[in-house]
Parts: sequence; C-alpha cells; structure tokens
Amino acid sequence: MKKILITNDDGFESDGLKALVEALRPLGRITVVAPSSEKSACGHSLTLTRPLRFIEIADDFFKLDDGTPSDCVYLSMNTLFKEDSLPDLVVSGINKGSNMGEDITYSGTASAAMEAVLQGVPAIAISQVYDGSPSNLTKDSYKVAKEVIYDIVKKIFDGNFPLKRRRFLNINVPCADEFKGYKITKAGYRIYGNDAHLHRNPRGEEYYWLGTHALRHKENKTKDCDLSAIADGFVSITPIQLDMTSHDEIEKLNDWIDDG
Repeated sequence: MKKILITNDDGFESDGLKALVEALRPLGRITVVAPSSEKSACGHSLTLTRPLRFIEIADDFFKLDDGTPSDCVYLSMNTLFKEDSLPDLVVSGINKGSNMGEDITYSGTASAAMEAVLQGVPAIAISQVYDGSPSNLTKDSYKVAKEVIYDIVKKIFDGNFPLKRRRFLNINVPCADEFKGYKITKAGYRIYGNDAHLHRNPRGEEYYWLGTHALRHKENKTKDCDLSAIADGFVSITPIQLDMTSHDEIEKLNDWIDDG
C-alpha cells in the first residue's frame, strides 16, 4: 500500500485538511502531521530556537506543537518514518486561498512541498481559491479540489511522478462548482499593493494588521500563467523547482564584474 504524508499551513483542524484526507484515503495509508495553529505565509521556515513536540490526535494523526509546515515534514521524515521506508508522496493542503505567482515564496503550503523534495520525496501543494473573504469557504467548498487531488494522485500512483528531483507540483483550484480542465502553467507575475491596516489597542497604542492582496497580475500575451488559468476557470498545475538561480543573467553578470 502506498504511503502518503499529509500536512498544511492552516492548522490541524482546518476543513481543507479534512477534505484532503477524505479524498486520498482510498489511495493509500495516510499519515497526517500538521501545525497546531495556523501558519499561513510562514515561508520555508524551520524552528531552531525552541523544542517541538508531536501530539497524537488519533491513529496516524499528529499535530506539531507550534511547528511550521516545514517542521512537520522534516521531523516526520526523520522520526515517524524509517530511512528505508519514507512516504511515497507528500501532499500539502488543501490550502484556504491561492498560492500563485510570487506568493509561492511566502507560502507555508508550498514550503512543506519544498521540504519534502529536499528530503527526496515527491510532493504536491494544492490550494483552493476563494471569492472575497476566507470566511466564504465552507466544508462543501473543497468538493472540486477533492476531485482534482484524487485524480492527480491516482495518476501518479498508476504511473510515476512526472518531475525530476527537487521539483514539486503546485496546484490551484478555481472558485467554482466545476472546472474547464487542467492547464500546465508558469508562475505568474503578481501585482502587489499595501494592505497594512493601522489600528489602536484600548491603551491607545498603535499596531498594524497585514491583510491580503487582490489577485491582480501582469498579463502576458500567451496567458499561460497560473493566475490567468484560474481567472479562466481552469485548474492550474505549475512545476516548481527549488533552484532560484537566474541562469540567463550569469553571463551578463560575469561581464559586469570583469568590466574595467
């Protein structure tokens, strides 16, 4: 039986996590290790300054006390699984909200997949786009995402993982009752704004609360990015690699450093 490790960045009680477990349970043995609280936008961070503790919620279901998604994957690989018996696949999600364009670098959901492929295990990050506010998402909102992840994981287990080492699949699902199909996409060019809200506490002290940005992006002629696919009603599947080197700039940079 195939072994699947599931995690997320919305916390162990999230509806998206429960939906993911339900979707994949027919395909293999599920182990869940998720953060004890929401860790959205924590990036690819590991906890180095305090101890971490697994808390068993049910059989093969653990929360990691104050851990990040990357912590969950890193510790699971080195404690819950034997070196010669690692999971066949890590799936992170179903995230509450999108992870497209440069948001991938912020994403705890995507970072869990990053950690998995660093450990030599194929991985998928999957996110559910919502309309307006995250409060608009209900348990039923993940119906299409459940169908998508079941379809993709079954395809992998029936054949093979389609990417090379240190690469993962980043999947985003449109906010709709059905989708038009799958599109293989590039990561888009997000347009960001300032969404820092100034408030005062009862003592009159100022504080800021960061919000979320609208899904605006720079459109290209071929409309082959993740944000365009979602806007057009398609499921976006983006291959992500961890090598962030700007390879086409190396020759230019060599010329620049040698100049004069």
